[in-house]
Amino acid sequence: MAPASPLPMPRLSRTSSHGKRSHFVTPSGWSQWLGTLCCLCIGLTEERMDRQTVCNQRMELMPLTRTCCLPSLLSGTLQAKEFKKRCIQMTLTQTDVRGSEDCLYLNIWIPQQRKHISTNLPVMVWIYGGAFLVGGSQGANFLNNYLYDGEEIAVRGNVIVVTINYRLGPLGFLSTGDASLPGNYGLKDQHMAIAWVKRNIKVFGGDPENITIFGESAGAVSVSLQMLSPKNKGLFKRAISQSGVGLCSWAIQNDPLSWAKKIGQHVGCPTDNTTALANCLRVSDPKAVTLAYHLQLTNLPSPLVHTLALTPVIDGDFLPDMPENLFANTADIDYIAGINNMDGHIFAGIDLPAINRPLVKITAQEVYHLVKGLTVDRGERGANATYNLYTQVWGDNPDQEVMKRTVVDLVTDYIFLVPTQWALYLHLQNARSAKTYSYLFSQPSRMPVYPSWVGADHADDLQYVFGKPFATPLGYLPKHRTVSSAMIAYWTNFARTGDPNKGNSKVPIAWLPYSNEGSYYLEINNKINQDSVKQNLRSRYVNFWNTIYQSLPQVANISLTEELL
Repeated sequence: MAPASPLPMPRLSRTSSHGKRSHFVTPSGWSQWLGTLCCLCIGLTEERMDRQTVCNQRMELMPLTRTCCLPSLLSGTLQAKEFKKRCIQMTLTQTDVRGSEDCLYLNIWIPQQRKHISTNLPVMVWIYGGAFLVGGSQGANFLNNYLYDGEEIAVRGNVIVVTINYRLGPLGFLSTGDASLPGNYGLKDQHMAIAWVKRNIKVFGGDPENITIFGESAGAVSVSLQMLSPKNKGLFKRAISQSGVGLCSWAIQNDPLSWAKKIGQHVGCPTDNTTALANCLRVSDPKAVTLAYHLQLTNLPSPLVHTLALTPVIDGDFLPDMPENLFANTADIDYIAGINNMDGHIFAGIDLPAINRPLVKITAQEVYHLVKGLTVDRGERGANATYNLYTQVWGDNPDQEVMKRTVVDLVTDYIFLVPTQWALYLHLQNARSAKTYSYLFSQPSRMPVYPSWVGADHADDLQYVFGKPFATPLGYLPKHRTVSSAMIAYWTNFARTGDPNKGNSKVPIAWLPYSNEGSYYLEINNKINQDSVKQNLRSRYVNFWNTIYQSLPQVANISLTEELL
């Protein structure tokens, strides 16, 4: 919520298309609206159809949740002074739920002096990650310090920051693969929030013609899919994907009906036809439906990435085709996409826990088993080709650190790097006015329990993008503020102009675009200098996955669903 400073004084209220909302203006000269109502309807069921007239007619989502906003919320003043609850989701122990069905709210941070109202500012809309299962618009909270507090980005970059909620887990992404339960409700929540910002942000001093969406992990996949969806034409101008794109293997669920049936069985619903299944799920206890899906984290039958089941689907509407066929819709959307250099570390640590135990050795057989699990769609030939490539650096007697780093590189490439490079290429090839930029974040992890060789793990970039080295300076060193300052400058310049080098903020080095003249990328860490602009990121491995691996015959009728259910 607010920073650890004297209690903010209530100030003015502003009016949007959904009534008034009051907010805080802080002594440091920035204002915030927390928990702003962004979507009129959270859901409809037959017994509540009489309230449909108060709901936005465009939200024809057929969702699982059932609460509909009361007309009384559409008039008067909404006290937007604290974060609303997250959307209902499982706890980290997966034994209970947290959050609420009443969750479609957003938060706004505006840089402004006490005697000056900001106008026509660039707008940055944040979409959080969490495997489409967990997360919230405010992020994790430690001593009232929220991860996704937008103050530092807003003030340092002179932009408006908006963070949004969207539905998660079964309530956000369960699908029968047909009209009974089409899925993608969480994506449609994001779309409705972006549309709300487009309609209303001018009232808050923002430029509705200069909106950038950005996100990380599942939020980065969401950003990518929002770009690709024809439903968003004209809603935003730019996008940033941090560690995730719509082309990731885990971004699209190709067999949603199997998972819908399994969850239906857990809550006692009939599964013989999708209409009966969907109708039953809609009137089932949302807690029971949420907990019916369990993410297995030990003794996995296959790599963790293949177990992420409740994700977006090709519904023929919001996503009318596979992501790789929709890049024409991004022709005029400027795009930054990148990864962390050890994004796969957290996943590899679950698949092969010994990589984080200095006294425990891993074996070549264990590595091959992991490779085989990742490459199941190409069978033994795919596994052998992949294993041979990644173990070429081992020599006859490989060091344990070399072997463990190989595992992390393999998982990082498969889950994040290769699909991101593919997305950058397709964006460039389909670009009309759009510009394309690529980065590699490599500031080493600050986790003391990790081995010293671990680089930037998944989500390590978030603290720097949201300015934590400035917000909580005692927890960081000057080098961390160097990284944070650079990232905020590049990100907000890009939001302002479409060029990360041009804007209100000075940057350490010019970031060259990813173009037909060169596959440039910027390596971001505390040693950023003229040598940080590089080309052809891990091109040997990217080319393998995109050419040699793809040319191998696909093993017919391979489905991971049966062994995971």
